[in-house]
Amino acid sequence: MDPQNTEPKVLLSRAKTFRLHTGNLVNRSRMKKKCPCSTSEELRDCIQATMTDWVSMKKAASPDFPDVLDCSLPEATDAITPEEREELKVSVKLFLCEAGLSAIRDAVDLACQTLAVSQLDSVIIAPPPPLEADQSLAHLQPAWEQLEALVRSQKIAAIGTSDLDKDLLEQLYNWAQVKPSSNQVNLASCCVMPPDLTAFAKEFDIQLLTHSDPKELMSAETFLEAMRDGAQDQSIADWRLEWVLRYSVIVKSRGIFKSKGYLVSAKRVEP
Repeated sequence: MDPQNTEPKVLLSRAKTFRLHTGNLVNRSRMKKKCPCSTSEELRDCIQATMTDWVSMKKAASPDFPDVLDCSLPEATDAITPEEREELKVSVKLFLCEAGLSAIRDAVDLACQTLAVSQLDSVIIAPPPPLEADQSLAHLQPAWEQLEALVRSQKIAAIGTSDLDKDLLEQLYNWAQVKPSSNQVNLASCCVMPPDLTAFAKEFDIQLLTHSDPKELMSAETFLEAMRDGAQDQSIADWRLEWVLRYSVIVKSRGIFKSKGYLVSAKRVEP
């Protein structure tokens, strides 16, 4: 870190919430050169690179120390114009690292604000891992109710799930007021779609998608390590990852990515 530019370090030491936006990874030359082996590795590289660029930016001295610290690069953001909105599909996967329900609305609101849209076309939820070995409907219900409220307020058009087997997907479908439109299946643990899941999804018009995201997207130590490396400040230790939102914007008629990136939120650990 430039010794003459200590403001980022001071801001980090004073803020209570930390928000990071990687910018559009389609256009960021630094990230395009990377070939990550996994989603976790890609996210770690993105956090580190964004922190490095943000810290290196010259900042005018300010007497204000915001509670919510925005770590983003304005020139790296690719907002959607009203003229092109109809031609684009905005899809999101939200990874909750802890059980705070306000995080869902906060993440959706930030995604809409960042991309300059009033509604996300689809949101897939990945709740925090359950305390017990097996996931249950009770574990999913609070998050799903938050998503349903966002559908009713027209912030989201369609909502989906991740890694549900046939029995749990059926339980959710029968209970939910807003039905799941999709369910992601991790092919690392399931090379072929289970026949019972395929049959149920077909009967109730639920799209089955595949993914390769790990159950734990990023460990607490890996997150702190990425922040430390990016800020060149080994004293960073009191931040807890709250949620990670991955978005993709696809041109419908051509099936190509216009933009993709991550939004990350962390909370300061209270002593």
